Amino acid sequence: MQPTPPRRRAVLAAALAATTAAAGCSVPEPRRATPTADPAPGKPIADARARRALLLQFSAHPDDDLYFMNPDTQRLLDAGVPLVSVYVTAGEHTGRNRIAGMPETPPDRAAYSAARHQGLRQSYAVALGLPVFTPWRRETLTLPGGRRAEVDTLTDGGRRIELVFLNLPMHTSRRYMALPALWDDRALELRTHLSAGSPVTRADTYDYDQLVGALVGLLARYRPTVVHTLDPDPDVQHGDDATRRRNSEQPGYSDHGDHTAVGCFTWAALCRWVSDAVRDGEPIPAFTAKAFRGYYNRHWPKNLPPAVLEEKAARLVPYGGDPSWQCGNPSGCGDYGVGGDRPLTNQKGWVRSTHHRWPGARPALAAGPDGRLTAYGVLGLRAVRWRESAPGVWSEPTDLGGGPLAPTLGSAVLADGRVLLFGVRFAALDGHGGANRREVVLLEQRSPGGPFLAWRGLGCPERQDDRGRRIGAPVAAVAPDGRVHLFVRNADKGVSTRVRAADGSWGPWRALPGPAEVQDGLAVSVDAAGRVHLYAAGRESVRHWVDGVEREDGLPLSGSTVASAGGELYHRAPASAALLGPDGDAGLDGYGDVAAARSAALGTVLLGTDTDGRVTVRSGGRLRTRTTGPDAVSTALHLGADGATVVGLGADGRPWSWRP
Repeated sequence: MQPTPPRRRAVLAAALAATTAAAGCSVPEPRRATPTADPAPGKPIADARARRALLLQFSAHPDDDLYFMNPDTQRLLDAGVPLVSVYVTAGEHTGRNRIAGMPETPPDRAAYSAARHQGLRQSYAVALGLPVFTPWRRETLTLPGGRRAEVDTLTDGGRRIELVFLNLPMHTSRRYMALPALWDDRALELRTHLSAGSPVTRADTYDYDQLVGALVGLLARYRPTVVHTLDPDPDVQHGDDATRRRNSEQPGYSDHGDHTAVGCFTWAALCRWVSDAVRDGEPIPAFTAKAFRGYYNRHWPKNLPPAVLEEKAARLVPYGGDPSWQCGNPSGCGDYGVGGDRPLTNQKGWVRSTHHRWPGARPALAAGPDGRLTAYGVLGLRAVRWRESAPGVWSEPTDLGGGPLAPTLGSAVLADGRVLLFGVRFAALDGHGGANRREVVLLEQRSPGGPFLAWRGLGCPERQDDRGRRIGAPVAAVAPDGRVHLFVRNADKGVSTRVRAADGSWGPWRALPGPAEVQDGLAVSVDAAGRVHLYAAGRESVRHWVDGVEREDGLPLSGSTVASAGGELYHRAPASAALLGPDGDAGLDGYGDVAAARSAALGTVLLGTDTDGRVTVRSGGRLRTRTTGPDAVSTALHLGADGATVVGLGADGRPWSWRP
């Protein structure tokens, strides 16, 4: 699927004849200025009392959400959070709905698109616990500029799902990559497909600004509190061309080109939505964001245990459907090449993992002299602070600026109690062939419990912008000598570090030694001797550095991100629920991120999620499971004089506390 570069202001219909998606020319209107970084703090944030939780997710193709965003999506649905799922392309591909063991049928892109949309309706009906062929209300939604989209709605009591189809063209197997070209070229326009049986009966055209504007319009209409996107910055992935083509990956990167383009368009829309609010003096939209890896899942050990995998794969069965079904849709009852046991037998293994682009997006916690906690996180692409006024009673968020930021903040607390926050900033996200740049940034507290200094750029361990897009989530630790060790995964899938001296001066970026080949989701801790331990899940084993020197420990392979406390490692074997520690089974079965902390009074305390998505804590030989209270988008662990406290961020953007 090598892209065909478009000729600017030239008709591209010939290049797209195989897809019937007209790509046209026009003299573009003056380009709208791309939102720039706005680190200044103090902006108002949308009032939590006026917010209702809602999940809005953006996919390139019908099924991206099922393959890559579950089980996170299903967990929020089970908690009663309404869902709006947006599909940017029509999913028409070659127009052939392949049936195993049957001859190929003539291509019909309108029918194949309609069959995939029917499959989504079937899957999400089952996700709500309803019969697979439950009727949906299908309507036309008018977007900015008068463009139209189909919106399908299903309600069950207080629960609600809306599916929104924009129907732009997707890739073909050999020719033109429409959406990646639209991201790169301002002169290009793409014409939408008409899906058979849709209430939308007239095609529209989109250029770059119009697609961003449509996504901003959807954000403003639904005002989500949680946003799921695809990965805008996939890994560099070298390999032979035949393998890449067979696995539908773009040249040089571990994902489909449509996934990357839609991820970039979505993050550009999020940036514009927030910047428009700042420009107009409106409150910052209060949402959390997660980006999900796509075909990356093929390249690394699998991380979902059997029970979670079975549930995730089950959502693809009604999507795939079957040609014998009587669903009432004459164009087809699903994407027949996907249903049955095929998600589990597919050698690509996409369904067997769920990876976040920036793992570890949990609140950063610090305790004041009175023991009350302060939590830091990213809300509306900006750093925010919540404070406890009493145990478990949290303030409204205070804007600390710094945006637009990736979802994960690293943190460190200095010996005097001052907090350092580290983030990855979208320094530029221009499209049109413009700058696309990431940088590591620092927010340093001026005095313990007090205000902060201005945001400071710490640069990037990569010199080229495209490589800089591949950096991971920052983690940091304070050594007993007062030095702060900052670590990020780099474009070569190794680890880069920068060290802050006790006097506050920073050394240069340098790469840690060793052919690491590690995943993101680094874990750092300090042992009793004051040594800084860094662990990362590698392609063949967990990698381990002590004070910047790689150790050959003979560590096992991990399928998940790792955790560390007191210099010790906690991990899960591939496709396993069991959490393993230095003494074997740590007694915290589940999946997803794990947090570990150690104190003299409590020993090692572990925080995770069980296979049913419930928050669990292991402490003092006892396992405690949280069975009531608000849902959790993310959780963090703090050990204090009065025991362990879990602080979670709910789908409504509000923090909560649980003291097991």
